[in-house]
Amino acid sequence: MGKGNNARKIWAAALALIVILAVGSSVRAQNSAGEWPIYGGSYANDHYSPLDQINTGNVSRLHVAYTVSLGVLKDYQTTPVMAGNTLYVTTSQGPQYVYAIDAKTGKIKWRYDSNVPKDVLAYNCCGGDNRGAAFANGRVFVGRLDGYLVALDAYTGRELWKTQVADYKAGMEITAPPLPIHDKVITGINGGEFGARGMLQAYDQATGKLVWRIYTIPGPGERGNDTWKGDSWKRGGAVIWDIGAYDPELNLTYWGTGNPAPWAVAPRAPDSSDFGRYTNLYSSSVIAVDPDTGKMAWYFQEVPNDAWDYDATAPTLANLRVDGKTVPALLDAGKCGFLFVADRRNGKLMSAEPYVFVNWARRWDISLKRPVENPDKRPTFTHDAKYVCPHIYGGKSWEPMAFSPQTGLLYINSNNMCQDIKEQKIEYHRGNFYLGTENSTLAGPGGYLGKLIAIDPTTHREVWSVKEPWPANGGVLATGGGLVFNGDWEGYFNARDARTGKLLWQFYTGNGIAAAPMTYLVDGKQYVAVVAGKLSAIPSYFGELGQRMIAAGTPEGGTLFVFSLD
Repeated sequence: MGKGNNARKIWAAALALIVILAVGSSVRAQNSAGEWPIYGGSYANDHYSPLDQINTGNVSRLHVAYTVSLGVLKDYQTTPVMAGNTLYVTTSQGPQYVYAIDAKTGKIKWRYDSNVPKDVLAYNCCGGDNRGAAFANGRVFVGRLDGYLVALDAYTGRELWKTQVADYKAGMEITAPPLPIHDKVITGINGGEFGARGMLQAYDQATGKLVWRIYTIPGPGERGNDTWKGDSWKRGGAVIWDIGAYDPELNLTYWGTGNPAPWAVAPRAPDSSDFGRYTNLYSSSVIAVDPDTGKMAWYFQEVPNDAWDYDATAPTLANLRVDGKTVPALLDAGKCGFLFVADRRNGKLMSAEPYVFVNWARRWDISLKRPVENPDKRPTFTHDAKYVCPHIYGGKSWEPMAFSPQTGLLYINSNNMCQDIKEQKIEYHRGNFYLGTENSTLAGPGGYLGKLIAIDPTTHREVWSVKEPWPANGGVLATGGGLVFNGDWEGYFNARDARTGKLLWQFYTGNGIAAAPMTYLVDGKQYVAVVAGKLSAIPSYFGELGQRMIAAGTPEGGTLFVFSLD
């Protein structure tokens, strides 16, 4: 009993410090003890740590401290979270398991078995992935493929409550980590490919009771409902399938919404570039929401009447120097290939420029608040769109980018693929794919399929880049040691100089890495962690190119690697 009480006191103290720092002058919520309590490391969702014990001068001495086999193979997108002296790691396929692991030794403290129904993958879009958990107030929060949100006792792994968010047999599931804010925990849902109606909801952390829910598609009588044709709003997608960010000073939380459903335009809007009011709000948008009430404060739409599956992704918050002033900014590298920089106080766009090769739009016009499309690249029932860039997987997809306040640079692991698109007739059937297009995957220009890019978000200047032979490489971690870490499709885990991109260290894990790394401090020692386990489902959507990816890739696996200095 005494051991449990002490552990709970440590966690409570750690949480208090996180909250104190979060409500200060920064949106960065990682505490001085070097914890990583939520997916992006902090409320800024910037995948940055100020830890500098491991740095450009000594990273060459990095070695494996320990490994943990996670017991489930393939499709790993998870980033561990860490609080006290414990790592919390989710597996794929449910997640089938959640582990509590001693962050110093790798010893497993407990394992939670979710026992999700065996048929969940039949209603899943993209491989049964899970991106991780969240820690707050001595609880570990996890979303599941069966549509449930659960809270676990962080010390014992005991299930404290379990609340159904959505019906997985309608294609709605949860793969993103929840976001704890104040006394609530907030989550979205997947299901845009199944005709779900997007929604965001907050639950009481202590009880699991619903506090508020908003829909990302307006219903009848609500502003924006007339941007949908007929009753298409009922199954119009715009789901929030990735993590959000939060600014405690503004008390606003920020989320990216997905594509409208179906991919084929005709059921929801005029089937042309001249679509008038049918912009399909609030799909393919970034929205700002009051976390206490669920009221939407502002939005901007990246792709009106999206015909390409160009979701907005997970926003990152950063304070940028613009025209001699510090601006609280929001950054989103949309799947559409444009990097959006907005004032997060009001959603006013400051810039929108391509970060990869783009030809579906000629430019994104800030004054018009919309892209200037290339009509030849919009598919319709009477026109097949050829060599449309970027690909449906996006210039960037779910793989996290990182922003370093030390260098002022944004680090994006981008994709360089294009597509041919043919629209088809489609009808909605509950629990079935609701797409309506046939997409062929093509290599982008330049002879490479992926690229790690360092961009100055104030100028959109590419400072350095590293071309990769394959797409779908791992998310990025930036640190105060002047380093950028990321993994790749072939299983290499890399550390680069954050200012130059020079490769300083590399380790072969033997398994493809798609997940983002993280770092933490225990007993005065810094560690870096990443989960290796290649994506198996995603390449199956890439046709012949995907078959080449599979042939060049590693066997399936699922292993936590943790590194430290001597």
